Amino acid sequence: MSTLVVTPGKSVRRMAYGVVAALLLAVAVLEAVTHGTGYWQLAAFGFGPDIALLLGVGKGIEKGRLHPRAVLLYNLVHRFWGPLVLVALGAAGVVPQGYLVGGLAWGFHVALDRSVGYGLRTRDGYQRP
Repeated sequence: MSTLVVTPGKSVRRMAYGVVAALLLAVAVLEAVTHGTGYWQLAAFGFGPDIALLLGVGKGIEKGRLHPRAVLLYNLVHRFWGPLVLVALGAAGVVPQGYLVGGLAWGFHVALDRSVGYGLRTRDGYQRP
């Protein structure tokens, strides 16, 4: 079983992720209100990455572990490249403004997870050290 160990370096990193999460949430809400769009994207992309957790539920899986079948999807949606691409496409006008809000909300989700100590998973479904 894997446990989360907090070291001084990790504490600073987690606080930095917390600041990033707060900024991303503030900008996402500001963009949604300013443009009057993106409300469903705010919710869907803010909570959506955790749908991968539903795939990770299974009989006999110990607490804190994700079923290996869900690890790939979980790791894909819990990286910053996806939100970055969506924000860039929204800012460039390639996709509607609401998806810019969605990308910001998705980035918020990833940063928030990192700030509370949740990171990517190993192939076995445990938190990476």
